[in-house]
Amino acid sequence: MPPPAPPTVLVPSERVVVLLSCVLSALGSGLLVATHALWPDLRSPARRLLLFLSLADLLSAASYFYGVLQDFSGSSWDCVLQGALSTFANTSSFFWTVAIALYLYLSIVRTARRPRSDRLLWVFHIVSWGVPLAITAVAVSLKKIGYDASDVSVGWCWINLEAEDRTLWMLLTGKLWEILAYITLPVIYILIRKHINRAHEALSEYRPILSSAHPQQHCTSVADKKLVLIPLIFICLRVWSTVRFVLTLCGSPAVRMPVLVVLHGIGNTFQGGANCIMFVLCTRTVRTRLFSLCCCCSSSQPAAESPVGPPEVQAPSKSGDSQISRRTPVELPST
Repeated sequence: MPPPAPPTVLVPSERVVVLLSCVLSALGSGLLVATHALWPDLRSPARRLLLFLSLADLLSAASYFYGVLQDFSGSSWDCVLQGALSTFANTSSFFWTVAIALYLYLSIVRTARRPRSDRLLWVFHIVSWGVPLAITAVAVSLKKIGYDASDVSVGWCWINLEAEDRTLWMLLTGKLWEILAYITLPVIYILIRKHINRAHEALSEYRPILSSAHPQQHCTSVADKKLVLIPLIFICLRVWSTVRFVLTLCGSPAVRMPVLVVLHGIGNTFQGGANCIMFVLCTRTVRTRLFSLCCCCSSSQPAAESPVGPPEVQAPSKSGDSQISRRTPVELPST
């Protein structure tokens, strides 16, 4: 690897954009976690995996926010701590993204030989949390994490610029898993899509019967199939960090281009926000429930402030109406 490039100077506008991306990603990940906690009937196995991906993205966005806000100039203790947290969360996000794709493949394509979901979930936990934690712990103990002058980051700390084997540790703490995800995710995605297309062709004449007989199962399968978009979101966001990594290996001054720096900053921090847009705001069932919850909160506020309550005679009928209104979204789900 050539000598380190000069530090990449972040102008205030670039820093504001990346910080805003971190905030939106944290809010999006928090909203995904909140919807999972509020509505148990939406906790399908695939969405449980999405929950753990959201937790990793939430930690990643928070650590990146602190790094960009501080704009470190050396390997201080908080630089090492921020670099360790972002390394662990970022690598864990890679593993959970691949775990979701692998689960969809086993659920849709290999249904006959699919292992038990609880056993598979334990394997995903051990790999997706354990491997990043072990790598990060070794990197910290060997003092490989520290100030990198935004060489392959955007204000935050990662691999120490002074480490002689920094290329190896850049690969081990993120880039190797990121590149493997670029290869693995499209292959799994293509296999899933080919299987779904073949199944649709084979069952085309029975589709009206199946959809009318099992509306709940149909809605759940549609919601779960949307999760195959996670690999596409992942690649579109993460490719810019890989481009800057390659430019750094080549010693190219293009690594400091403002457009690449901003795209790298947004791509590394906005994973949680993109998942929230796709699987909360663009999913009709979840969106309708959120709007209903907001409307209930806003309408209950004036009622609580009103000094005069409704007559006692009307209370039973009103409670009955509220029970009917609460049952309706659950009994008639939509996607």
